[in-house]
Amino acid sequence: MENTQGTTFQYTYSSREQAAVREIRSKYLPKEESQLEQLQRLDASVTQKATMYAIIVGVIGAMILGAGMSCCMVWTSALLIPGIVIGVIGMAVLAVAYPLYNHTLKKERERIAPEILRLTDELMK
Repeated sequence: MENTQGTTFQYTYSSREQAAVREIRSKYLPKEESQLEQLQRLDASVTQKATMYAIIVGVIGAMILGAGMSCCMVWTSALLIPGIVIGVIGMAVLAVAYPLYNHTLKKERERIAPEILRLTDELMK
């Protein structure tokens, strides 16, 4: 390639530079999700939602239980009985976390099953 003054420019890239260019370019290209990736994403979304609900309920239950324990241990003369009641409520909320996980997991699997089965049928052909 010549410019107007008659000098020649020559561009060369090493394979390392080409790889770096391709890597940067791939970050900006729209991602096309394969059927296997879509299947894995759908399967993971089922357990993620159930886990999220169970963790939220578990943390709330633990906080309530902790508040009840605090009432019993710090203010024993004034808040012993209310602390026990608050602690039992916290334990009940904690006890709901695992059944909530199982229920949510079952419902999400039922909801997503047709799509999962369709994708697995296509992939196994």
